[in-house]
Amino acid sequence: MGRTSDAREKILGAAQSLIELRGYSALGVAEICKAAGVPKGSFYYFFESKEALALAVIDEHWTGQRAAWTRILTGDAPPLQRLRRLLEETEAEQRVGKQSCGTVSGCLFGNLSLELSNQTEAIRSRLQQIFDAQVDMVDAVVVEARQRGEVAVADTREAARSVVAQLEGQVMFAKLYNNTDRLGPLWPNCLALLGGRPTQEAVAGV
Repeated sequence: MGRTSDAREKILGAAQSLIELRGYSALGVAEICKAAGVPKGSFYYFFESKEALALAVIDEHWTGQRAAWTRILTGDAPPLQRLRRLLEETEAEQRVGKQSCGTVSGCLFGNLSLELSNQTEAIRSRLQQIFDAQVDMVDAVVVEARQRGEVAVADTREAARSVVAQLEGQVMFAKLYNNTDRLGPLWPNCLALLGGRPTQEAVAGV
């Protein structure tokens, strides 16, 4: 067995890369272990099933993404500027991914929602929790923007849900067409959804 200190992380990293490239259902434990460079016994030492591994991959990815979203969406910058940065960093991340492997990987959570939400309740529930948390984070920014008179929405949470849905949808189209230019309309579409009346700072993204 690989060293306990790094075998689990190797399995998680290999599994996430393979899921992003090929999806979850087609993967086998042996293939994941081969990519991770660990014996098969290591897998079952850390994970009781492939579903348990998928949940761990989801949680690991969310830990990193939540930290990034928190960094971007909190701070002293105007709220719409923070929201714009979130969209711009998402686009930049997808562009880097395509440059490194030749294809747009899309959103891990969105990909797994499409593939597995009707197959496993545990994964469906975990993904729901994550998307609800994303909506909460965007909602806080939209509330602040409305207080400043920069957006015109009656229900900030539904507006935030629309922003997250638009982000997921555009990323899905970028993956489908393997073209990150599909992410270009993210910010103007977001402003339209919010009835945006941004300050000059927010428009410029400075």
